Amino acid sequence: MTSKTKIVIGTRGSDLALWQSNWVAQELHRLHPALSIEAKTIKTTGDQILDSPLSKIGDKGLFTKEIERALLDNTIDLAVHSLKDLPTNLTDGLTIGAITEREDVRDVFISHPMKKYTSLRAVPKRGTIATGSLRRKCQLLNHRPDFTIVDIRGNLKTRRAKLEESDWDGMLLAKAGVTRLGWAEIISEVLPPTLILPAVGQGALAIEIRSDDAFVASIVKPLEHIITRQATTGERSLLRYLEGGCQIPIGTYGRIESGKFILDAVVGSIDGKKIVRGAIAGEPADSRNLGETLAKELLVNGADAILEEIRTMGN
Repeated sequence: MTSKTKIVIGTRGSDLALWQSNWVAQELHRLHPALSIEAKTIKTTGDQILDSPLSKIGDKGLFTKEIERALLDNTIDLAVHSLKDLPTNLTDGLTIGAITEREDVRDVFISHPMKKYTSLRAVPKRGTIATGSLRRKCQLLNHRPDFTIVDIRGNLKTRRAKLEESDWDGMLLAKAGVTRLGWAEIISEVLPPTLILPAVGQGALAIEIRSDDAFVASIVKPLEHIITRQATTGERSLLRYLEGGCQIPIGTYGRIESGKFILDAVVGSIDGKKIVRGAIAGEPADSRNLGETLAKELLVNGADAILEEIRTMGN
């Protein structure tokens, strides 16, 4: 194993991505004080195209392809991703060296600051809510079919500014990102998973490395959180079997409770009118197989028809 005195971390350039990569850098420096750590900002396809909904601009890897290319050509030594952005089938030659302890997985409702709603329930009939996620749109319309959903893109700072400049009633975001940026005070309501199931891997960070880089594998290993790994492995297994990506409304939440792995999932139509839900429980070490088993059950119970309809709409 060849040791290095300096490593380069690849990251996207948003405030949240920089927070995440800085956090990893600080943890690595704490563990390895002699190691020199440099960050390299890389612009991804998803960062460059901001005038179209995510569901319209391509398939998986929108926020990871360019960073993975830099890994493969040795421009960087490791990449820090939001796990929910990382495709379930990794590029050949790359692996997830560590999955960090998960932040809160839930989504939050953020009211327009001039309207000051304290909850989604307080938003009047035919209110307008912004989100860039089909997963959120589907589940929200299933809960409140009277809402109008508008698409919103950009980093969290951009989204916050767009909300403030709009006449919308509010928007939905992941609590993890809002919390990491220190914006807890703008959260109007934390939405329970029983209302909106999160995205696969939401709240966890993935440290991606080259499969053959034993040195980097050894230094990032202490950042691994086994419970988060087991929970998200089940979620990613379900998504992989359903062949879902950003453009498919799939929500899922895996966790370890009383020594058991529990996985909830939902697949729905974009308008929220058709919803298929399911749940499964078993041993944490078997989370990969349990995720696949639940995916099969969802397909049999009607998710196959929903996904086929969505894919046909996209062609």
